[in-house]
Amino acid sequence: MSTVQISAADVNKLRQQTGAGMMDCKKALTETNGDFEAAIDFLRKKGAKVAASRQDRESNEGVVIARSSADGKTGVIVELNCETDFVAKNADFVAFANAIADAAVANTPASVEELYALEVGGQKIGDAVIEKTGTIGEKIGVSKLEVVTGAKVISYIHGNFRLGVLVALSADVAGADEAGKDVSMQIAAMNPIAIDKDGVDATTIQREMDIAADQIRAEGKPEAMIEKIAAGKLNKFYKDNTLLNQEFVKDSSKSIAQFLNDVSKGLTVTAFKRVALGA
Repeated sequence: MSTVQISAADVNKLRQQTGAGMMDCKKALTETNGDFEAAIDFLRKKGAKVAASRQDRESNEGVVIARSSADGKTGVIVELNCETDFVAKNADFVAFANAIADAAVANTPASVEELYALEVGGQKIGDAVIEKTGTIGEKIGVSKLEVVTGAKVISYIHGNFRLGVLVALSADVAGADEAGKDVSMQIAAMNPIAIDKDGVDATTIQREMDIAADQIRAEGKPEAMIEKIAAGKLNKFYKDNTLLNQEFVKDSSKSIAQFLNDVSKGLTVTAFKRVALGA
């Protein structure tokens, strides 16, 4: 047992450094004879133990952070999960997620593993996640990372950090920020599967054609007409499910492609990502 007197000021200092609870900080300092570095290690080990013990827990709550770089050339989406809505709404948890997103947008990691190797506050993100697990008492972790680059990348967060969108435009022109926000809101609301029909995979196309053909046969149409009618249904599928062909939700007289062309001739979308919490 420690013979060193642990003051309330020492406990508070450790709490400010680590975010751990007062009683946990006092125990850590007591067990390590007031050695702050050793106490931090003690808390980290406690956090690692808690993290390991909670691996079987569901962590479907959390926040989705979308962020663009200062030059507008890069964007990231990070989903940081926890177990309860109560923790997800905590300001410290949201701030931690924002710090992770800042590191991601500055370094553009290719995977969650690479993200975990980056640092926030002088500490590897992977280690910080373990510490937070111990401090909060819930299983937390990054489940999704998306990175988009382009001439102009706009980020959008919808529904109190429940959904994030990135959209890359082909040029950084006058009105690009506002147009990008409108397109991001379109993506959030309509959830397109691709930019245009060229981005729809062959398996999806074949499935839609097979469904259309079965529907047409059920209606008693002649076999010779099936392929032509099915092609028409496929075009309707493209209009409903591919971004540039969708009706613009703010002006149904235009498609997204027409809306962007009106903003600046030839302006289009080169990439987009949409991440919904828990999806």
